[in-house]
Amino acid sequence: MKKRTSGILMPVSSLPGKYGIGDFGSGAYDFVNFLESSSQKNWQILPLGITGFGDSPYQSFSAYAGNPYLIDLDEFLKDSYLTQEDIDEFDLGDNPKRIDYEKLYFNKFPLLRRAYERAREDVRGALEDYYLRNQQWLREFSLFMAIKEEHKGSSWLLWDEKYKNYNSQFVDEFERNNKDKIDFWVFTQYYFEKQWMKLKEYANSKDVKIIGDLPIYVSEDSSDVWAHPEYFKLNEDFVPITVAGVPPDYFTATGQLWGNPIYDWEIMAQRGYDFWIKRVHHSFKIFDTLRIDHFRGFESFWEVPYGSENAVNGRWVKGPAFELFKAIKDALGDLDIIAEDLGFQTPEVVKLIEDTGFPGMKVLQFAFDPNGDSDYLPHNHQRNSIVYTGTHDNKTVKDWHESAPEDELEFAKEYLKLDDIEGYSWGLIRGAWSSNAYLAIAQMQDFLDLGEEARLNIPATIGNNWTWRVEDRLLNSDLANKISNLTLLYRRG
Repeated sequence: MKKRTSGILMPVSSLPGKYGIGDFGSGAYDFVNFLESSSQKNWQILPLGITGFGDSPYQSFSAYAGNPYLIDLDEFLKDSYLTQEDIDEFDLGDNPKRIDYEKLYFNKFPLLRRAYERAREDVRGALEDYYLRNQQWLREFSLFMAIKEEHKGSSWLLWDEKYKNYNSQFVDEFERNNKDKIDFWVFTQYYFEKQWMKLKEYANSKDVKIIGDLPIYVSEDSSDVWAHPEYFKLNEDFVPITVAGVPPDYFTATGQLWGNPIYDWEIMAQRGYDFWIKRVHHSFKIFDTLRIDHFRGFESFWEVPYGSENAVNGRWVKGPAFELFKAIKDALGDLDIIAEDLGFQTPEVVKLIEDTGFPGMKVLQFAFDPNGDSDYLPHNHQRNSIVYTGTHDNKTVKDWHESAPEDELEFAKEYLKLDDIEGYSWGLIRGAWSSNAYLAIAQMQDFLDLGEEARLNIPATIGNNWTWRVEDRLLNSDLANKISNLTLLYRRG
């Protein structure tokens, strides 16, 4: 039986730091210390992948590569690969509450290139070793990014025809003639992994586990689709035939049109699901626990014709279901996986969760239907589940409290005995921590009782998402003690 614990959902990008975005520097180590002081055993993060259009961590240029924005520049200062004057030359953003991704895009990459130019002779051997160890994904990623640069960052579907085929002689020629451009991207991944694994080791030394996040789909504009088109439903011009999303739901009246290519599950099955086994294996190299996003999509997924304006006119299609997870278990053994099973439930989805044995998720903000007996109400929580006050797609609890329907709010007040003295954010946290679920998670914003201004993401929208950052002064000992006391009270410490 899994130990009863709790944790905090906090993106790395939302941490305090000097360089415009949370990174793997001192702010991350300070947060691990805050988790330890708070008696928390779990740090849940969002995907760490390199982001593209829209800055979403769920839309990445690679299923494997890490985000260079998260690389700590102080290491380059220490090793004299950058000077403070170099960093001051580039505006990375100075708002401690918000990330400016445009400034990072135009200014952090030039800084990383400058560091690469000064470091490459010193780290040449380390880069070669790293490349050889990760060649199965790193070759296609570093080539993809170098060719993308040649095309001014445009999607690979808009590249010169000769570069669209990963296995063509033109791609091979580009690789031979542009080693330095390619090696820069190897350099970013080397430092990303080096710094991340050092941070993870520090967290583990404090008895804090890292809960990572695996998006179910990969981006259309990614090295994965470019190098492995056979795994996706594409036409002869490599354009997706159908794309992913979800139908109209709690969040949006027209559904969510994600736009990711749909997998060719028949081909994947013929190849023993090697694509997925490699992804999951890589994830458990860098995380302790893995949350798999949109888990119900493995039983049935919503596909929409390419070019649709929204996700309304889609259809449900059967996925690989338990067969995929049996193949993963046969290859990798028992793994600590969390199934993000939110959304439209069917008996088949419930059975898939039961068959895998993975814990599902219970979100308190969805629980308080005054006319029903929701599975999300704490008295219905199974021990093998994770309870959340809300996820990165939800409102903060304060925002929820200020905008929820009156009958739901009245039921929540009665059920959890919410009042203005304790506060509604802490009341919902108490409801989660007192639950029978073995793991309770709350967003950092809820511990801070922040409102709409601190919401991380509004599904089906682009712009102003993923930008929230926490102010350093808020992560203080008083808050740590308050979290710790609640955690010990409900025997999660």
